Amino acid sequence: MRIIHLGANGWLARFDDGFDDENVVRVADALGLLWADAHPGATILVGRDARFRAAHFARLVGQVIASYGLRVKVSSGPCPTPALGWCAARDGECVGAVMLTASESSCEYGGILVRGADGGPLSTAFLAAVDRTIPSHVTEDRGSIEMADFVSPYIEGLLNELDVEAIRAAGMKVVADPMYGGGITTMGPLLERLGCKVSLLHAEESHDFVGIHPDPSEPWVDKCERRVVDTGSACGIVLDGDGDRAALIDEHGRLVGPQVLVPLVMRCLSMGRGSTGRVVVTTATTERASRQADLLDMPLTVVPVGFERSYEEVLEGDVLMASEEYGGICVPSHLAERDGIFVCLIVLEQMARSGHALSELVGHMSEEVGHMEYARKDLRLDGGDLQTLRNLLPGMNPKTVAGMTPERVSHLDGLRMHFGDGAWVLLRVSRTQPVARVYAEAPTYKECESLLKEACKFAKDPS
Repeated sequence: MRIIHLGANGWLARFDDGFDDENVVRVADALGLLWADAHPGATILVGRDARFRAAHFARLVGQVIASYGLRVKVSSGPCPTPALGWCAARDGECVGAVMLTASESSCEYGGILVRGADGGPLSTAFLAAVDRTIPSHVTEDRGSIEMADFVSPYIEGLLNELDVEAIRAAGMKVVADPMYGGGITTMGPLLERLGCKVSLLHAEESHDFVGIHPDPSEPWVDKCERRVVDTGSACGIVLDGDGDRAALIDEHGRLVGPQVLVPLVMRCLSMGRGSTGRVVVTTATTERASRQADLLDMPLTVVPVGFERSYEEVLEGDVLMASEEYGGICVPSHLAERDGIFVCLIVLEQMARSGHALSELVGHMSEEVGHMEYARKDLRLDGGDLQTLRNLLPGMNPKTVAGMTPERVSHLDGLRMHFGDGAWVLLRVSRTQPVARVYAEAPTYKECESLLKEACKFAKDPS
C-alpha cells in the first residue's frame, strides 16, 4: 500500500503513479474521521480545479467525508482555491475545506490541499495526525453530499472590497489567462462586472492543458504577453492552476513577476488605500520588499520559507500583507491565505484611481527601490549529500563569495549572506523535496549569476 504524506502543500502524485480512486479515498477517510471526532456534524467544503477527473475526485472525497456524519458541500464546477477558502471563512458551521488541485504542476498530476475554518493552512500537528490516520484499507462507506456554488459568493465578496466605480469608469481592456485552472469560471464574469472589456485565454476545461504548465512565469505566459499587445489591453492577469498565485503583464507585454509584484502591491495598499500594518516576507523574498517597507515606514518581519510560517504571523495580528518568494500574497483583511486574483485587482484598482498605466506604476516603484536581478536554481542531490549539507549549513560562514565579502550572515533558514550593494545569496535544503535551493539577487545580472554559481558550488561540495 502506498505511503502518503500530507504536508503543508498537500499531497501531490501523478495520475499514473498513485493519484487514483483508492488513494484519494484513503486520504478522505482520514480527514473525515479526524474532523468528525473533533467537530461532529460540522460542515466541510470541497472544491476542485479543472484538470483530469477533478469533478469525479471531488465528489468521491465529499462522499467519503460525509459518511462520518459531516455535512459536505461540493463545488458544482471548477473554482479557485481562494474562492473555496473565502466561502469556508464565512460559513460559521465550516471547520475545514479540501481542494482537489495540483496547482501549477503539469497535467499529469493530481493533488489534494486541505485548509482550515478560516481558509488558511492547517497546523502541522493536524496534518501529522492525518498521515498517521490514513488507513491501509479502502472504505466502501459513502454519504450524501450537496452541490454548491463557491464562485458567485466569492465574486460578490471581491466586488464589495474594491473601488468598483473607479474601475468601471476606467473602462480598461484586460486579458485574463486562468491557464485551464480553477479560475476558468471566475475571471470572465468578475472582470465583466468590473466594467472591463475582457479577452480570455485558456479559459475552458482541457485535461492536457494544450502543452502549457499552469504556472504564471516564462515561457508559459508568452501567449498572454502577445495577446495584451495585439489587443491594446491595459494589462494581462495570469493565474496559476488554483488561483492562489498570479502575475501581471503590462501594456507593453512585459511580465510583472513576483519580485516586482510584491513591492508593487505593498505600495498600492499603502499609498493607494492608506492601509497600514506589518509586512511579512520569507528569507528568499526580493530585497526590494525590504526597501519598500522602509520607504513606507512599515514594520517588516522575516520568516523562513514556507507560507505556513507567514500564516503564524498572520494569526498574531497587525499584518497588512504576507508574501512569499514565488508570488503568493496574502492580505489578511480579505483572507488568511494567498489570493492571486484579489492581489491583481488591487493593482487594477490603483491603475484606475491614479490614471497611470501598469508600466508607470512599476516605473515609479523602481525609481524608489532600485533595480535588482533575481535568480533561483534547484539542485537535486542524493539523500546522503542532502543530509551532509543540512548538517553543515548552520556552521558555514564563508569569508568571500564570488570575490565579495559578506557584511552580514543569517542562519534563520539555511545560509543567507548579505553584501554591501543590497546583493544577497541564500542556500537552503528544501523541507518537502530532495533538493537544495539556491537564490541570489544583485543590482546586475553578472553579479547575480556569479553569486548563484558560487553558492551552487558550496551546495555540491560544502566541505
